[in-house]
Amino acid sequence: MDIEIEIVGKGKAVAVLDERNPETAKKIYESLPVSADAISWLEEVYFDMPLQLEYENPSPKTQKGDLSYWPPGPAFCVFYGKSQPVSDVNNFGRITENLELFSKVEDGDKIVIKKL
Repeated sequence: MDIEIEIVGKGKAVAVLDERNPETAKKIYESLPVSADAISWLEEVYFDMPLQLEYENPSPKTQKGDLSYWPPGPAFCVFYGKSQPVSDVNNFGRITENLELFSKVEDGDKIVIKKL
């Protein structure tokens, strides 16, 4: 399952949803397209997600390029650097193209995510 993440006016990135949390990946994919306002925190970009999911295979850590879902938010998170989540997340995908785009994101930037 491939998706495109656009930061309106700044560029687009491509990601693939994986099997670390297959139900999370499937439900997020089925909810697309979605648009929201970006929030940046350290080396992470996230936004509120109108989809309430439970923990599936929670992890306290992420790797550079991970897409993660944070149930307490609920939030969709992109980890583009060394930042780590404040609490467990469901890691469900990875950025495969243009990860550096996320270092340019500012609070309030419009994000549009759609299926490829």
